[in-house]
Amino acid sequence: MDRNDVRRAWEDVAATYAARRDPDGSDAALIDDLLAGLPSDPNILDVGCGDGARTLANLPAGSVGLDVSRRGLDLAAEAVPGARLVHGEMSALPFDADRFDGITAYHAVFHVERDRHPTVYEEFARVLRPGGRLLMTLPGGRFETVRRGWMGGRMFFSAPGRDRTLAQLREAGFEEVETTTATDPLGSNTEFVFATLGGE
Repeated sequence: MDRNDVRRAWEDVAATYAARRDPDGSDAALIDDLLAGLPSDPNILDVGCGDGARTLANLPAGSVGLDVSRRGLDLAAEAVPGARLVHGEMSALPFDADRFDGITAYHAVFHVERDRHPTVYEEFARVLRPGGRLLMTLPGGRFETVRRGWMGGRMFFSAPGRDRTLAQLREAGFEEVETTTATDPLGSNTEFVFATLGGE
């Protein structure tokens, strides 16, 4: 699936995914750990925000949600009316450099072809201020597949493997890379990574 196929796939499943995912859980609580290392009143970008219930709703008021699916953004506008919502793609973020103090990317990057993951992490680094922090899902396996029947539709998943992902983050300029495990929106245990952008 190319990026337009993925966008259309999310348009098809956004409402079902929003209905089935649990807005609570230990991965939502990781946001408190992210915010604890940031300035007061931080500017946060939630990449792949979807309906907004899992991450965007737990971020400070006025945080920015970005998603490739307009349907997902419509749902987020209902769930998180105070958020600023932007339609866009994570490998070409529509923001100026050094704009954000933090980025969350829950269950998002592995919907982009793994060959483009380094570009995604370079974009995260570009829009973060030096010392800014990233919190994202860390896919454990190496895969590239289309799952048919996922949420009643089909969806693309792609990752280069855990170690390669961690290496790509470091190559993009992230330091203090630490991992933790938490419960994801569909009830499974998932690994997450915290990373700090160097250059302060």
